[in-house]
Amino acid sequence: MRNHGIGSWTARRARRTPHRPAVIHEGVPITYARLHDRTTRLAHHLRRLGVRPGDRVAYLGPNHPSFLETLFAAGQLGAIFVPLNTRLAEPELRHCLTDSGASVLVHTPAFEESAVTCDVPRRLAVDAGLEQALAACPPDPIDIRVTHADTAMIMYTSGTTGRAKGAVLTHGNLIWNSLNTLVDGEFAAGDVALLSAPLFHTAALNMTCLPTVLKGGTLVLEESFSPARTLDLVERLRVTVMFGVPAMFQRIAAEPRFAEADLSSVRMMLCGGAPVPEALIRTYRRRGLGFLQGYGMTEASPGVCLLDAEHALDKSGSAGLPHFFDDVRIVDPAGHDSSRGELLVEGPNVMSGYWNLPDETAAALHDGWFHSGDIARTDDDGYVTIVDRAKDMIISGGENIYPAEVENLLYEHPAVGDCAVIGVRDERWGEVPRAVVVLALDATARAEDILASLDGRLARYKIPKSLVFTDALPRTGAGKLIKARIREKFGTPSEGDLP
Repeated sequence: MRNHGIGSWTARRARRTPHRPAVIHEGVPITYARLHDRTTRLAHHLRRLGVRPGDRVAYLGPNHPSFLETLFAAGQLGAIFVPLNTRLAEPELRHCLTDSGASVLVHTPAFEESAVTCDVPRRLAVDAGLEQALAACPPDPIDIRVTHADTAMIMYTSGTTGRAKGAVLTHGNLIWNSLNTLVDGEFAAGDVALLSAPLFHTAALNMTCLPTVLKGGTLVLEESFSPARTLDLVERLRVTVMFGVPAMFQRIAAEPRFAEADLSSVRMMLCGGAPVPEALIRTYRRRGLGFLQGYGMTEASPGVCLLDAEHALDKSGSAGLPHFFDDVRIVDPAGHDSSRGELLVEGPNVMSGYWNLPDETAAALHDGWFHSGDIARTDDDGYVTIVDRAKDMIISGGENIYPAEVENLLYEHPAVGDCAVIGVRDERWGEVPRAVVVLALDATARAEDILASLDGRLARYKIPKSLVFTDALPRTGAGKLIKARIREKFGTPSEGDLP
């Protein structure tokens, strides 16, 4: 077999565990042999449509077997897979498709209208017509040489500021990221991994889905998230691995029958997007469960650090230790190693660059290191803590304020369900911090009381000068706050100021 990329995984799995379920979708299991057969037939069909090595094949749809079939079929052909965020507006989708130069768009029926508006040479709907086409295609192997250096995927970053950039991930990047996850995680051959978080996000796809397939486990694909259904599936299918962002696990814990649900099969809970609040860690510990918390970015495929369940509380707020095959540095603005500064990442899982953006690539990748834009520090044990995004830092009267530090303390107030800290203009100090808070369910509190809880715990200049309440905060599908939108809505200096 000349294909050494991820496109060969279905063939390699089918020869080792052909009868093991690879996917369960809407209660229907698909074995590894069946997944490989369908993937190969789709690869032949895409080839008949003109797809050749290096061509881009995009996918628009929820978690569905066709997502994996398209991913692995593109890999068989040496083509490049482009997963699209279903939550994007049509202009944003068109940007991703035009920017990547996708020649084929595979989409589920629910996104027919969006697909029609996008200018793509060929559209391929996941419907009865596709099933007929697959039945007419041969299951014969496609022998195309694919190396670890070849591009496997273009994943568009969330684009919270400016237009989304396409991170170019090679087959080697994805394979090494899976190896990091298998070494530092606890995946097993018999795992049943529940995936309700969308596969178009790098953590769900590359930190849970691909490692599960590589190990020969079973993926339970849910097209949307329901906390009640999650508990049902865990009990019925004996789920062993769960992935989500903190908000998803909070909603599960809020279910009335959470305390009595049979969670005895769950062995590993992976959480990313944001640190898990200590209160939530304790809630799950009372059920005998712990979190593996990951920190990473699309550009690193995405794993950079992992915090194990054992140290979730004593290293609370930490991103953890670097993954086995990763190295990190913390540097000051002059590029010298420092105890606090920008986090740099090096490893075989770091992207080759941004698609068609040489200047941005050169700015982010030089001297072998990826410059993350995150401000971090390390402790005496080597644990990395992300202090904030460099661009989100607030400079008030010449003092640096890192919003994440303030947000972490706000979360400790029992009335705070979600929060963000932003900078607003101030005539005297240049800018001052403002807290934007979502109250916890059934909680009531005054702004003054929440801010007073920070007295003596933060320097006075770090305590927000104002606090406004809102019903919800905008987050990406990966759970990250969209600070640009928060600043746009709540950044007016006169709004919400306390007397």
